[in-house]
Amino acid sequence: MRIAIGSDHRGYHLKEKLTAMLRTSGHEVDNVGTCVTESVDYPDFAILVARQVSEGRAERGILICGSGIGMAITANKFPGVRAAPCTDEITAEISRLHNDLNILCLSADMLSQRNVQRMIEVWMNTEFEGGRHARRIQKILNLEKSLRCPDSESRT
Repeated sequence: MRIAIGSDHRGYHLKEKLTAMLRTSGHEVDNVGTCVTESVDYPDFAILVARQVSEGRAERGILICGSGIGMAITANKFPGVRAAPCTDEITAEISRLHNDLNILCLSADMLSQRNVQRMIEVWMNTEFEGGRHARRIQKILNLEKSLRCPDSESRT
């Protein structure tokens, strides 16, 4: 699976470990940064990952900052992206089963490395359940379409 991964400075070390873990598991990983531990702005990296997922260049994404919340807020601005912070194996599993979450947002400050590794395993291996959940996801996609601004060519 092709995965885009990004973090701010607070998530840098965890991102590097997860990148190696995912590659060892056979996934193609695009590490979009940051590549520094000095302060950077999390939206810059959320945009890079969310754009790849939104455009279909990555099947899934992982974003890491201090809480995971800012990354999720930013990523959810992109069409087709469903991003949320997860805190344990149960939320990671439900996010895939019921919400077809395509960007997992993680806290570098509040989760243990062991917990994160297990969450990633569960999240990567859980398939979307479909059924009534697919109907709900379609409603979200329809809402996104209705809220999009018309492109410049259609303006008169």
